[in-house]
Amino acid sequence: MKGFLEDANYSIGLLDEGATLADVIDNCIYEHTHTGKKAFYVGDLGKLVRNNIQWQNVMAPIKPFYPVKCNSTPGVLEILGTLGVGFACSSKSEMALVQDLGISPENIIYTNPCKQASQIKYAAKAGINIMTCDNDIELKKISRNHPNAKLLLHIATEDITAGEEMNMKFGTTLKNCRHLMECAKELGVQIVGVKFHVSGSCKDLQTYIHAISDARCVFDMAEEFGFKMNMLDIGGGFTGSELQLEEVNHVIRPLLDVYFPKESGVNVIAEPGCYYVSSAFTLAVNVIAKKTVEYDKLLPSGVEQTRNDEEPVFTYYINDGVYGSFASKLSEKLNTIPEVHKKYKEDEPLFASSLWGPSCDELDQIVENCLLPELSVGDWLIFDNMGSGTLGEQSTFNDYQRPLIYYMMSFSDWDEMQDAGIASDTLMKNFFFVPSCIQLSPEERFSTAA
Repeated sequence: MKGFLEDANYSIGLLDEGATLADVIDNCIYEHTHTGKKAFYVGDLGKLVRNNIQWQNVMAPIKPFYPVKCNSTPGVLEILGTLGVGFACSSKSEMALVQDLGISPENIIYTNPCKQASQIKYAAKAGINIMTCDNDIELKKISRNHPNAKLLLHIATEDITAGEEMNMKFGTTLKNCRHLMECAKELGVQIVGVKFHVSGSCKDLQTYIHAISDARCVFDMAEEFGFKMNMLDIGGGFTGSELQLEEVNHVIRPLLDVYFPKESGVNVIAEPGCYYVSSAFTLAVNVIAKKTVEYDKLLPSGVEQTRNDEEPVFTYYINDGVYGSFASKLSEKLNTIPEVHKKYKEDEPLFASSLWGPSCDELDQIVENCLLPELSVGDWLIFDNMGSGTLGEQSTFNDYQRPLIYYMMSFSDWDEMQDAGIASDTLMKNFFFVPSCIQLSPEERFSTAA
């Protein structure tokens, strides 16, 4: 590794023992209130360090490959690269970002299930050989554009207790694996392993047992065709909870020990994304407009009205939305609730409220119904757990600009990196000391990752 990006436009604040992330948020809000009230993130990069230690304690020797699409900001990628984490990339731009960190091609996998030919060629030129495949059309495309490719067959998994399919959009069946191996043999393409993915919303961890058993069947099948398989990718779906991590490990460890023991030479990897970054980022947004609306229009369909008609109902518009930091809201439920930054009394009345983004688009609804004290234009709302799926490629809708990002790390986390021998002089140049008693100025003390 050649170290950190020399031209990366960001810095990391080192917090002394008297300073907290809450202090940072307070100070940033103070500054933004006087300079334009832009939305901003505070990223605790020390959380990445702690999560990596937790992963090593619970999941080792399974190596993590971080999906870059979860959060591709420089601070995140560079810290994870320094920690020795691999990277799962879904596009040329993501591969280029990771390459600029000096990451070895062996520590990069190309995971997009529908790859562009030009991007396959880019991977071939860059020496990024490991990639996933789940159908014969994709297989033929890869064989034409990347003769040295090493494929992981992506097999489908299914939550057998849920009423819906979980990962059937991408992934092939066991029956079709034989057909793909026949095609690969004819085309001279190497198949080196298997990938599956279990969604983080899956409540039945038995799904892992079925998936690992299916993977073993594919490995056995590969022997018939003369393929030497040496990699198993158990995908993502790790929520960030230590309890969930331990529960998954408790289920998969005995099966891995039986089907893929150390002496088999099979490297087991995973793709924890939100596990690393979700809880590391907090978003602060500003109320830019306010309306009073009819209560029955705010209620979801089928919900009975139980409220006093004399109570006001509020709709608030904030300066970030689904075409920006809340993009994941278009495809899934928001996993965080807004917290009002201003101090209010415990007995202060709460009102039915909804939150909308700034686009005036009917899809730009962030929170359909919540209880908040009455807010004013200019007030701030705080959203925790905003590090995953919110800081990828920048949208161009309505000239959206990514919020400023303020990176922080405590001295204890910095010491942890030093003790692990992964804190370099180059890394140190990105840090500055943050006393607990000063106001932090974005213009003078921070750079952004925009």
